[in-house]
Amino acid sequence: MSALNNSQSTKAAKTSAKSAKSIAILAVVLIAFSAVAVIQGATKIKLGLDLRGGTSVTLTPRASEGSKVTTEAIDQAVAIIRQRVNSLGVAESEVAAQGSGTNRQIVISVPGQTGEKIVQLVGQTAELRFRQVLVEGAPNATSASSDTKTATLPTGVTPELNAKYVALDCTKLENLQGGSTESPDVSVVSCDRAGTTKYILAPAQVVGSNVSKASAAIDQQGAAGWYVLLTFNGEGTSKFGALTTAVTGLAAPQNQVAIVLDGLVVSAPRINEAINGGSAQITGSFSQEDASNLANVLKYGALPLAFDQGEVLQVSPTLGADQLHAGLLAGLLGFLLVFLYSFMYYKGLGIVTVASLLIAAAIAYLSFLLLGEWIGFTLTLAGIAGAIVAVGITADSFVVFFERLRDEVRDGRSLRSAVESGWVKARHTIIVADTVSMIAAVLLYFFAVGGVRGFAFTLGLTTLIDLLVVFVFTHPLVALLARSSFFANGHKYSGFSAKSLGVVIKTDGLERLKG
Repeated sequence: MSALNNSQSTKAAKTSAKSAKSIAILAVVLIAFSAVAVIQGATKIKLGLDLRGGTSVTLTPRASEGSKVTTEAIDQAVAIIRQRVNSLGVAESEVAAQGSGTNRQIVISVPGQTGEKIVQLVGQTAELRFRQVLVEGAPNATSASSDTKTATLPTGVTPELNAKYVALDCTKLENLQGGSTESPDVSVVSCDRAGTTKYILAPAQVVGSNVSKASAAIDQQGAAGWYVLLTFNGEGTSKFGALTTAVTGLAAPQNQVAIVLDGLVVSAPRINEAINGGSAQITGSFSQEDASNLANVLKYGALPLAFDQGEVLQVSPTLGADQLHAGLLAGLLGFLLVFLYSFMYYKGLGIVTVASLLIAAAIAYLSFLLLGEWIGFTLTLAGIAGAIVAVGITADSFVVFFERLRDEVRDGRSLRSAVESGWVKARHTIIVADTVSMIAAVLLYFFAVGGVRGFAFTLGLTTLIDLLVVFVFTHPLVALLARSSFFANGHKYSGFSAKSLGVVIKTDGLERLKG
């Protein structure tokens, strides 16, 4: 009998040591991640459009030469624009098509960005063309001919092209908006972006689909400033080599190759020798931001449609702050109600609920901070709703464990023994319940759009946090508390008294509540 008691004492001591070690490790991890957050400067949670304000822009697709508005083209445009928006490094942005059929519009919502910048970056069709220059003149030139006496048109210029050239006035702002998606197979007239020069350009020999890479770079000598470096694929390398070979040695301006983006000439450098290396540069007095944005636009390909800018809405930061306060208030009320219920129903055992929820809240807060720094996660009102729902899921895990524990005590086990046997029975139920929540969160995240994804992400994250807290904190804490006389002896405020457990005994043939 003595040997059995010694064995039980040894086992209990090991259990207590294991529980204390688990809590200590969790504390060390929390401190370590807190230090990482401070070191990386992640001291504030990044907020989404609905909480900190931002911009929503509507783009309306329009048909142009060589393109038609189709459902497939709109879907392709949404995918490309989403990539461009993500290249800004802005999280929780939304790009979605609204409406039905070919009447759909594309709505872009980005936190903290100006509408003008968004439209400039994501609204460009990015139709890149390399065209030989046939004519270069003043912005309001009245003829393509350099010889006013004979009015002889340059090689490759037809009377129709000349008429278009004369009609185009590059001093007018409406002719400098770009957005043209003319076929690469025809000659065109165009202005440069500054409106200082107008051109007649030959059919394109190299197009944007021939570009495999695009990146921003700076001239280390400081002469050219920032520029965009293009790398061609195999077909593009061959075509660009043939184009530069053909114009080398021609008289100006036909020895120039114009780089045309969305119908406007970005630059038109003179070609002095054939370029067969498979790369080219776009220069044009770019700032670092301009060069980076242009590289990002070109990197992800051309939009299949041209777009007209529609409504631009600014979401007020003041409104976002009000929503944030309302969401935080709702979360606080949820916590308080869970606390009150726990203390009223479980009495002293409610300490475990409070401590566990506080630990879960701390882990969630650190997760939001670090994920905002690492992957650009931003918290939205829908995300706050997901976190509040998770409070109920976490509290449900405690209820399952506590009720199993009390059942074991009712069956006559000591509290220390009941903690382990009750945990074995409860953890399966907890895992199954949290798995169901995780499945729902994953499905919502991958099949929903907009704010629903934010809800799903925080729901899934906080569900994982629930599992972590229950396994490494709640169960070990209960195991440690079970060794104290306050709980082990069933104090009336412990939650394990006969009255709290509902244990009854029979006296004089009547059932009476014990305790």
